[in-house]
Amino acid sequence: LSESGVPQLVQLMIWDYAADIDVEGKVQLIEKYRRCGFSKVWFASAFKGATGVNQSLTLIGHHLKNQLEWLQVASRSPADVLEGIALTGWQRYDHFSVLCELLPVAIPSLAVCLQALKNGGYSEKVKENVEKLLGMSNLEIDTFMR
Repeated sequence: LSESGVPQLVQLMIWDYAADIDVEGKVQLIEKYRRCGFSKVWFASAFKGATGVNQSLTLIGHHLKNQLEWLQVASRSPADVLEGIALTGWQRYDHFSVLCELLPVAIPSLAVCLQALKNGGYSEKVKENVEKLLGMSNLEIDTFMR
């Protein structure tokens, strides 16, 4: 791979939408790719659409945990390696599947995930900021909101 010249032509994106990603495994994977000559990597997380093919509502807590896990990977990786995080929001699992987690029901999850990434974590202050931004009185993280 190093001799092919590919690492100078592309940047890698590491995808994982789980709430409990293998942080140490991702850190080791990044180091492995750096040894091959890749200077930058992207992470891909999800704010919706990654928890079930026929999921209707978005479980914010799952996606928030995913962002927090990626922040751990970033903090344990060399400072100059991360190019960015692609915050994905899948609408369907394949072209033959029904739509899942439409954007309107996922907007609170998008707001929470963006604020967590922007602030480097999640706190009561972040929660209050999201509630204020969305005009909500009580943001539920661990239950399905309607």
